[in-house]
Amino acid sequence: MGRLDGKVAVITGATSGIGLRTAEIFVAEGAKIVIAGRRAPEGEALARKLGAACIFRQTDVTVEAQVQALIGVSVEKFGRIDCLFNNAGGPAQTGGIEGLEVERFDAAMATLIRSVMLGMKHAAPYMRKQGSGSIINNGSIAGTLAGYSSSMVYSAAKAAVIHLTKCVAMELGESNIRVNSISPGAIATGIFGKALGLSVEAAEKTPAVMREVYKSAQPIPRAGLPDDIAHAAVFLASDESSFVNGHDLVVDGAMIGGRNWSQQQQGYVMLKKAFDQGAG
Repeated sequence: MGRLDGKVAVITGATSGIGLRTAEIFVAEGAKIVIAGRRAPEGEALARKLGAACIFRQTDVTVEAQVQALIGVSVEKFGRIDCLFNNAGGPAQTGGIEGLEVERFDAAMATLIRSVMLGMKHAAPYMRKQGSGSIINNGSIAGTLAGYSSSMVYSAAKAAVIHLTKCVAMELGESNIRVNSISPGAIATGIFGKALGLSVEAAEKTPAVMREVYKSAQPIPRAGLPDDIAHAAVFLASDESSFVNGHDLVVDGAMIGGRNWSQQQQGYVMLKKAFDQGAG
């Protein structure tokens, strides 16, 4: 405990999943936080639970004026902003390239990449004035390799997040502001249910199912949890990572590390059987 003592952080997308758990852990580590989300009842309930160290601001992160106001709340209420976690996101249209709808494409890009740009744009002036800060953007392994999302639009947006992170890190690093991304693997949250068309309420009940579905998807024999990403965010927000900049921290249990060992060995066994049969 205490790794974020004296820090002030803004966390978007904090009404469920990774954002909610990050808010809880940041406060437990000593931070004061401003949390954002579109669902006021859930955000207000979380703020009440976390007490005086937490303020909720209802925010649509695709709207520049609302993002600017969100960052301003941090400085107005707590005097500074040491960390911005651009975590807000959501699913995007699935299916092949020929069926993509321009309006849905643009809406997904607004949520997944424009929001990240807006957060960085409006946090940067305050962090420059302070002479320090840490910006964390939520990427995805789907932004690194094709085929790790049900949506090519989502994958493209996350690739943009990862690269924009690096570009801005090169600029803001000169002002002692670190900009990094976290790329989760298969994390048991409601986003998968939302991508498949479930209502928000129904999707939020699916993480237990996802834990079972993804327990063998990577070498580590369990699905990823919101805690895994939250703890990575603590590291990047803390002074422990003061020389980490422009980095994409992959938290996926080695899902994209290569072929799983057991599958590889099984393949060799099957190949040997084929050779033996051929020789016979």
